[in-house]
Amino acid sequence: MIAWLIALPALVGAFAVTHRLLRRRGKAVLRSVLAADAVLFAGALALLVVGLSGGSAHADAATAAQSSGSGSAALIGAAIAVAGASIGAAVAVAYTGAAALAALSERPELFGRAMVIVGLAEGIAIYGLVVAILLIGKS
Repeated sequence: MIAWLIALPALVGAFAVTHRLLRRRGKAVLRSVLAADAVLFAGALALLVVGLSGGSAHADAATAAQSSGSGSAALIGAAIAVAGASIGAAVAVAYTGAAALAALSERPELFGRAMVIVGLAEGIAIYGLVVAILLIGKS
């Protein structure tokens, strides 16, 4: 499961690059895209084989893996909390920052109010970081 969570961003990035390359037309680009897709498919197949053949060699290793399962779940939850909060803060700052610049171009005396609004939007990322610290502290 962890291998898939690690490989998922790489796969998404590779498919995004593939999509951009397909927008450009040409046989050479199509061949390179097909070759990249074949490599990605082979990598995904290798991850699937490794994930399905995960047997433990010793009983001690099996109990250690079971006890560390909650710790790894907390770390994954912390990563998701930070990533989601950062993406949300980025979207919020993008919209509020653009609106603040538009307002400042007309009335420069609104600088203090505009920066407070942008700062509040950035606070979303701090909340995600706090949640991640709490989750890591419980593991």
